[in-house]
Amino acid sequence: MSLIDSFRLVLAKPHPAGRPFIYGGVAVAVVGGLLLGKWLFWPGVAFTLFCLYFFRDPERVMPPRPGVVIAPADGRVVMVGPAVPPAELGLGDVPRWRVCIFLSVLDVHVNRVPVDGVVTRIAYRHGAFLNASLDKASDENERNALAIRMPDGRDVAVVQIAGLIARRILCHVREQDQVMAGDRFGIIRFGSRTDVYLPEGVRPLVAVGQLMIGGETVVADLNATGPRA
Repeated sequence: MSLIDSFRLVLAKPHPAGRPFIYGGVAVAVVGGLLLGKWLFWPGVAFTLFCLYFFRDPERVMPPRPGVVIAPADGRVVMVGPAVPPAELGLGDVPRWRVCIFLSVLDVHVNRVPVDGVVTRIAYRHGAFLNASLDKASDENERNALAIRMPDGRDVAVVQIAGLIARRILCHVREQDQVMAGDRFGIIRFGSRTDVYLPEGVRPLVAVGQLMIGGETVVADLNATGPRA
């Protein structure tokens, strides 16, 4: 990646959800600086710059490979293993492979659709704000879950999970919306986790510790159901 491309990634336009924070930081820097002096100007500038970085929303390039599940978020894989999807999605109680991606405050927090399909169910559940990297955060933390039915009839679930710092989960799609892999569907403010539940029988191609790029990294091949190498 060239130096120019690196700057473009860092200076990508902010997601609309960040505008109130960015405008607030600018107001504090300008108004506070004029009325109360430099001691308030510089914190306002620092907060504005942090929000511009945190809410950056870079363009992503989908891999030219049909029949795959794409990472729904940037971050690091913290868990890979069988788990039952959230009960509120109505996808049954048979465990399926789940990939958990932890997003630090330095990661892009825009969530992306992992597969083509129709959103059949969206369910928001209030809960705790535990460390999102913990396994029990899937059950106890505040979350927003989506079920997406692919054209072949199989289902994929995506769950936005709040963390210690995250207190606001935003989802921009609705039930019965037609979505495409790589589309933006929401954002979680200030540190969180995103889980993806694969169709029954489909195994992931990623491992714990691997870094994900939302909208680009291939998580699983929908046509490969055998064990991982």
